[in-house]
This record gives sequence, C-alpha cells and structure tokens, in this order.
Amino acid sequence: MLGLRTARALLSAAPKARKPIISQQVIRTISSSSQVRSSAPTPAIFGEGAKAGEVPSDLQQATGLERLQLLGQMEGIDVFNTGPLLMTKKGTVEDPTIVHAYSEERIVGCTGWPVESHDIIWISTNNHKEHHRCPECGNVFKMEFLGEAGGHGHH
Repeated sequence: MLGLRTARALLSAAPKARKPIISQQVIRTISSSSQVRSSAPTPAIFGEGAKAGEVPSDLQQATGLERLQLLGQMEGIDVFNTGPLLMTKKGTVEDPTIVHAYSEERIVGCTGWPVESHDIIWISTNNHKEHHRCPECGNVFKMEFLGEAGGHGHH
C-alpha cells in the first residue's frame, strides 16, 4: 500500500492538475483568397461561370483578353482595331499611311494602290524602322505606337 507521505503528496498534487493551464498562444490566420483579402467586387474581366449542371456560354467562361473582346463586341466596340485601314491616298515617304498599334509590332496587309491592285502582301511594321514599304506597289507605312513604353503587352 501507499505510505502516508505518498498519499499526501498525491492529494496535494491532484487539485493543481485539475486547474486548466492557461497559455497565451498567438493564432495567425493565413488567407490566399482574393475574396478574403478584398471586399471589392469581382472585376468584369472574369466570367461568373455556369450554374451547376449547365454548360457555360462563351461569355460565362471567357476571361482576360478574350472576355474583353466579347464585352466590346456586345457594346459594338472593336477593342483590338481589327478593321481595315482607310486608304484614301498612296503612302509616300513624306506622307506615309499611319498604322496605329498598342504593341511594338503590327502586321499590315497591303492590297495595293489603288485598292485591290495586287494580291495581299503582309508587312511587319515596328518601332525599329521609321518607314515600311510594300515591295509590290511601293506604298509606305509608318507605325504610330500608342502603347506603354517598355510595356509587356499581354505577357
């Protein structure tokens, strides 16, 4: 059996063990969700996706530049300016045909002057040369850069 001293030691230690041990712990939460970090609404560049059990439309699932183009088409805006150049005159070195671009390079299709006088010839215009000439008709193009200097475009 237990001795008297051992029994007293156990009884005196028992109430101490029943008391809760309070320790100050620091709890740090980590979140990586944009919903938690920001209360701002989701930008229009992200689609809302389809409801469960439905097949999403192009507008619902498109994101990024594709969604920007689709939203522009709904508003009747050609976001990437893909229409033909207005050729009212033949471009010369003194008065070239201006090509607007948001990137450092743009490809232009020349059909000649007067229009449709030769098959389409693709000409790569860029910032490195001041003038770009069509080898068939001699039409001169000059690129006017509208983008951000040193920008990375879509990269």
